[in-house]
Amino acid sequence: MSKLKNKVAVITGGNSGIGFGIAEAFKNEGAVGAIVGRNQGTLDSAAAQLGGNFTAINANVTDLADLENVFKETAEKFGKIDVIVANAGAGTTGTVADTSEADYDNMMDLNLKSVYFTVQKALPYMNDGGSIILIGSNAAHRAYPSFGVYGAAKAAVIFFAKAFSNDLLNRRIRVNVITPGTTDTPAFDKFVPAEQIEAVKTHFASVMPIGRIGQPSDIGKTAVFLASDDSSFMLGAELLVDGGMTYLSK
Repeated sequence: MSKLKNKVAVITGGNSGIGFGIAEAFKNEGAVGAIVGRNQGTLDSAAAQLGGNFTAINANVTDLADLENVFKETAEKFGKIDVIVANAGAGTTGTVADTSEADYDNMMDLNLKSVYFTVQKALPYMNDGGSIILIGSNAAHRAYPSFGVYGAAKAAVIFFAKAFSNDLLNRRIRVNVITPGTTDTPAFDKFVPAEQIEAVKTHFASVMPIGRIGQPSDIGKTAVFLASDDSSFMLGAELLVDGGMTYLSK
């Protein structure tokens, strides 16, 4: 398993959920690099599970100085950076009637602004011909109740894949976006009481055309494809990895 042999990757939000699934898939294909997060406990646990292939960096992706340090530190340790995965984000809730300006700004900072500046701050350290992978959400395509700001931010992230690819043509850096649907991650703990989690997951599985919710490994395998030379003819593309929710669900 060596599709990413000699590749150096940085994965924001790589300490849990989808980000960790991507880091694990990258490790299994020979990559090394850094995972980035704010929870030191989960960072340490994730790094231990990755077996030393990935260093853990505690950083806030909404802080531009932190982002600068992430890429500087990674490049100094590994000598180069080939792949960026801008995964950090959170599906926070609120309707247009009750979302405060502060909540709006926080959601946009985490889910949109951080993606823009993750890419910008990475560029001086990236190899030409590299791959940047953004993480969208099918909330960009379906108007889920109380996810308006989050969905709008992710719709803009999907557009960024096109715009960034165009901006970076002269460096042959490809930017593509993966759009997950409902995925089995610790995010359930934030929105659902512990005693209801399994019932909620069962409900989501019942409405998914494929009959199950996604796993972080599903996103990880797709990220390996986009990070590898197998996708060298793809740029500005969106890959829906959502069990058919966007186009097939009723």
